[in-house]
Amino acid sequence: MAEIEVKKVVIIGGGFAGLECAKQLANKPTFDVTLIDRANHHLFQPLLYQVATATLPANDIARSLRSILADAGNITVLMDEVTEIDSNVNLVHGKSGKAYSFDTLVVAAGAKTGYFGNDHWAQHTLGMKTLAEAYEVCETVLKNLEKAELSDDKAEQEKLMTIAIVGGGPTGVELSGAFVELIQRSMRRNFRRIDTSKLKVILVEAGARILPTYEAESSAYAQKRLESLGVEVLTSTMVTDIQEGRVITKSGEILAGTILWAAGVQAESIVGKLPVEANRAGKVTPELSLALPGYPNIFVAGDVTFMKDSNGVPVPGVAPAASQMGRFIGKLLVKEAIPGNAGMERPGFVYWDKGAMAIVGRSHAVVEFGKIQLKGFVAWLAWLFIHILFLVDFRSKLSVFIHWLWSYITNAPGVRVFEYKPEDYKDNK
Repeated sequence: MAEIEVKKVVIIGGGFAGLECAKQLANKPTFDVTLIDRANHHLFQPLLYQVATATLPANDIARSLRSILADAGNITVLMDEVTEIDSNVNLVHGKSGKAYSFDTLVVAAGAKTGYFGNDHWAQHTLGMKTLAEAYEVCETVLKNLEKAELSDDKAEQEKLMTIAIVGGGPTGVELSGAFVELIQRSMRRNFRRIDTSKLKVILVEAGARILPTYEAESSAYAQKRLESLGVEVLTSTMVTDIQEGRVITKSGEILAGTILWAAGVQAESIVGKLPVEANRAGKVTPELSLALPGYPNIFVAGDVTFMKDSNGVPVPGVAPAASQMGRFIGKLLVKEAIPGNAGMERPGFVYWDKGAMAIVGRSHAVVEFGKIQLKGFVAWLAWLFIHILFLVDFRSKLSVFIHWLWSYITNAPGVRVFEYKPEDYKDNK
């Protein structure tokens, strides 16, 4: 009996693309899979803003990678950060000092906050791509309220109670509405010296309208809804500089105690170690099979890619697209491992657009799927159902549903605890 040839597959990243690829290879005896991620969990990023606004606890949207893949005996999960890729000898190197050999490499490292070449803005802003960043956003906003409660300076209070959000895409829109709901309404009886109804949330968008990838009608509805909540929406407003506590635009300055950056993404730096040229956002363009040109054993998926699919449709940097890419690669590898399929012509990836949606404050959302457009409460119900549906496991689905139901009935925020640190109370003027 012929001995089974086992191929070593290394997957970099446990996000939607990497995890979906791993699931396709789970318990397939022809594959020895190593999944490497610098975090030990899979994160459901579409709901990350709800951790930042104290709506959901982190364990509702994050799940241990080891737990998810516990029944996959051929998959090893390692917590390490890949720092080098040597495509000539099929090795990747981790920050731990270890080297990992591969027959096939799948790079699905995801993206980080991008500043369009103005990386120095990072020190004055908060991004939101990881749990740590979401915690920092939540803590910063709430600590600023505590500082405002302590202050006797009206100007300082106003600044501390101003949140500037740069970027009018889904993240910026959802954050804007959520912070207004959290502080102006849910916390209105929590303070004595400040009036939380005076909290200012300013959404800054460089383009002519927010949600620019949506239909104009949906964008207009979202802006009208945000403004009715009290959000100040500034469109056609280009940011020229960001300094400590201030956003400088061509139209003037915005003083804010919290500045959130939701305007751009950059592929993780490990992508720069691939043997192909990356674009300004650090992304690479693969062949239609998602393999790198000239490197049939190296695949890319998710936010590290910039491409059009086999039908000429641009593939967006969203969770459904990443999952589909990871699933495509996994199925392709399984098919190629079947005896007689070696050297087969590879199919091209086809993206199935599952639509777009954004929540706009409590009980309102916009949803687009093909020619179908939903707005308001019905769209909000659709948003809730779809996000619960795509969570990793039943426990998460049930917990999120209970938290949302409780929040809707009581209009009360979740956990809002943190500790005093002397450095938090330096002069903020």
